[in-house]
Amino acid sequence: MKKYCFGIDIGGTTVKCGLFETAGKLVDKWEITTRTRDGGKNILPDIAETIKAKAAEQGISMDEVAGVGVGVPGPVKNGKVPVAVNLHWGETDIEGELGALTGLPVKAGNDANVAALGEMWQGGAKGKRDVIVVTLGTGVGGGIIVDGKIVEGAHGAGGEIGHGHVDDTIEEPCNCGNKGCLEQVASATGIVRLAEEEMDKKADDEETLLDDKKLSSKNVFDAYKKGDDVAERIVNRFAAYLGKALGSYAAVIDPEVIVIGGGVSRAGDCLTEIVGRYYRQYAFPALKNTPIVLAQLGNDAGIYGSAKLVIDAVE
Repeated sequence: MKKYCFGIDIGGTTVKCGLFETAGKLVDKWEITTRTRDGGKNILPDIAETIKAKAAEQGISMDEVAGVGVGVPGPVKNGKVPVAVNLHWGETDIEGELGALTGLPVKAGNDANVAALGEMWQGGAKGKRDVIVVTLGTGVGGGIIVDGKIVEGAHGAGGEIGHGHVDDTIEEPCNCGNKGCLEQVASATGIVRLAEEEMDKKADDEETLLDDKKLSSKNVFDAYKKGDDVAERIVNRFAAYLGKALGSYAAVIDPEVIVIGGGVSRAGDCLTEIVGRYYRQYAFPALKNTPIVLAQLGNDAGIYGSAKLVIDAVE
């Protein structure tokens, strides 16, 4: 029986790498630089080299390795990436190319979807099979897990939670080209957008802890925790958008749990409390008690999910 596998999470700056026992234990983790120049041609050879070096360092034979799982910042379908802009990749057969370089089975998936799989396997949704994971960072990402499997979709775009439409009044386009996406109001940058609007609308004589602060999602939530009225209005608007969107997604998926991760989730329990309040307002009656919890794996979710991707494929 194969004892080990590798989980790889490719980012625009670094590639996060993990060596796992197939039972789920993380043996070691490390990072290498993502060399995106020259069309990203060095990325997969660099990954193959670091995998071989780590196996040698740990005294592991390749015969003991079940394979390599890879999370990629772009859509993935049938092991191929049509485009990954941040990596400067055009169409890339990631499973075929990395498999040839390592001599190991390779399974690839979208990075947000793979991170969701990681949270299901060893994180905030451990033990569950039907899960929605939403990540609130610079953008809004996520993944949907049904019966323990990633919902990839016909175009590799399953789980694009951040690009559900939530606001008809927004005139500026989202990064995806549409207008009024959840990402524009529920990401860290979206919270700043709402904060700027509320700061512009408040009365001149209304004091707020945000007056002397650079507007950021962290500063907004810090002020919210201290009972600041302006921050409360900002957070309520954000939570209403996200709670309503999650209610809509839940009506389709009927998840056992909803997991919130990403940088904004560092706000802690107050985040899940207020989002849950709005979620329960909008959710289908049978789904109102679906728990909303914080992610647990942080930046390691991608390597855990990638490892699980290959474990599931070879079992």
